Amino acid sequence: MLEKTEFDASASGATLTSAQLPPIPAKRYFTIGEVADLCGVRSHVLRYWEQEFTQLSPQKRRGNRRYYQHHEVVLIRRIRALLYEEGFTISGARNRLEEARGELQLREELQVVLQILAK
Repeated sequence: MLEKTEFDASASGATLTSAQLPPIPAKRYFTIGEVADLCGVRSHVLRYWEQEFTQLSPQKRRGNRRYYQHHEVVLIRRIRALLYEEGFTISGARNRLEEARGELQLREELQVVLQILAK
């Protein structure tokens, strides 16, 4: 008999929270299978999210294999939290990520201004 996997548990309604996900190892690139395990979603969901979220664009190499970087794994976890824990729709999550990106750009611009004023 096959062992019950993490995905079988989530299919029965017991989804993992962000705090229960395993830590992200210190690696440069992750395969789609590794990312699926790290983020608690299936690989076909990751491929779908690539179409819906423009910020998510893993490198593709031989045979169209996807390789995700650390910041993309963090982004996937954020998307997962928005969709599964905070109840956002795909478009709502997309908008929330765009807002966060705008806030980050504003913060960077303010840091530059502060550095100029400090001189």
